[in-house]
Amino acid sequence: MRIILLKSLFVVSLWLSFSSLLANSTSFPKTKSIFFISQFENVMGTSFEMRVKANSSKQASLAEKVVLQEIKRLSAILSGYDSQSEFSKWMRTQNTPIKVSPELLEVISLFDVWQTKTNGALSAAAEVTGTLWKEAAKTQILPTKEAIAGAVNESAKPHWLINKNEQTLTHISSAPLMLNSFVKSYIMEKAAEKLYNTLHINNMILNIGGDILVKGEDPTNITIANPLAAAINDAPVDIVRSENKFIATSGNYKRGYLIQGKWYSHIVDPRTGKPVEEIIAATVIAPKATDAGALATAFNVLSVEESKQLALQYPDAAYLIITKNGEQIKSSNWVSVQPETTAPNTTTVSKANVWDPKYELVVNLELAKFEGPYRRPFVAIWVEDKDKNPVRTITVWYNKPRWLKDLRAWYNANYTKFNPESGTISTVSSATRSAGQYAIKWDGKNDKGELVPTGEYTVKIEVVREHGTYQLYSQDIQVNNKKASFVLTPNTEVAAASIEIKKL
Repeated sequence: MRIILLKSLFVVSLWLSFSSLLANSTSFPKTKSIFFISQFENVMGTSFEMRVKANSSKQASLAEKVVLQEIKRLSAILSGYDSQSEFSKWMRTQNTPIKVSPELLEVISLFDVWQTKTNGALSAAAEVTGTLWKEAAKTQILPTKEAIAGAVNESAKPHWLINKNEQTLTHISSAPLMLNSFVKSYIMEKAAEKLYNTLHINNMILNIGGDILVKGEDPTNITIANPLAAAINDAPVDIVRSENKFIATSGNYKRGYLIQGKWYSHIVDPRTGKPVEEIIAATVIAPKATDAGALATAFNVLSVEESKQLALQYPDAAYLIITKNGEQIKSSNWVSVQPETTAPNTTTVSKANVWDPKYELVVNLELAKFEGPYRRPFVAIWVEDKDKNPVRTITVWYNKPRWLKDLRAWYNANYTKFNPESGTISTVSSATRSAGQYAIKWDGKNDKGELVPTGEYTVKIEVVREHGTYQLYSQDIQVNNKKASFVLTPNTEVAAASIEIKKL
């Protein structure tokens, strides 16, 4: 009887303890949210990287699916490159009111707003004059003054009629139109909204081709790419701190036309019909994505004074404009988006038996392309000395630390001194570049930041794709402060690759 009583008291005691825990839910450990990384190529014609704070890999996978599906849905509405998009089908109509989706109506309406605000510098009909220069690049014959004047006149005409009450859009011109400029920003913001409304995830970074959306309570440092540097890991022109903002960079340094030996920007001023020349890059940070995207594009076309006047209408936006002679023009509030800086790490004057800082090694890598959006393969690029000792990890691309072992050659040589929490997503704001094309440089320093001695080294490039193939390049080089170049053999994962040692 006594044993039964003791057992009963023990059960009651357990129940009281459990009830106490239930009353105070903080006694239970909560699931900790962590960041998950996704990396894709060929999303809206460029690279796409996403970082979300989720409770599990399952939730992160759902987030990935939600964002990609929303990007695909909106691209199927707004793309001018897809002949079956809603916009392209509407372009094939003439003088007939067509009931269109709310998104297409909204974007077309925004083009009207921005065309007015920029006095015609930002226009969906910029494609009219742009087409002239694309043709000139093919024929290597510059457009005539008459052709340019005709294109400017055609561009300035009305191209549509909007009936918001009926939600119809009437195409009233035959001019080629393209919904570029702020449309990528628009799609990114809509995708972020969809993710929050679907899964209530609000901590995220989306980077599509150098335009970056940052949401949540985790401020992030964003580097602004040097428009005169080719490598993605080159020294930036500046660093900003972003929280719940959108960062858009537009410039003429990634794309353009070579005509009769002269480089022309792909950005054409619809008002003059000529490629822009004075501004080579503009970065805008704003709370609203479409504002950032539109302003960044407009600042490449407008004069500096016109840009300053336009920016007065957006006091919450900060900007950095870089002219062709390298002058940096910053808004008065640019300092408010910059993080606290530390003293730069300076390098001592080079000696004859070490790497000359006037040289750099550049790895040019073009990943194999596939249809539709596809996951970027894991990539590691590093340098070893003649005794096969690791000297410097130049870059590592992966999504979760547990998958680093798939990069088995790099992992065996370098993992013990690698911080797996660093560099898991690109936070470089730059002009949009083509999908899968990268330039990565080595400045001749080891992992301690010291210039390496002259001598024999090996550059290793490892590429592995989930459900794909494993590829490893090993290229021997001589560090002797002389120029050199090497062309590597393409394979299943790499469409083209080369290594160049060149003088700055």
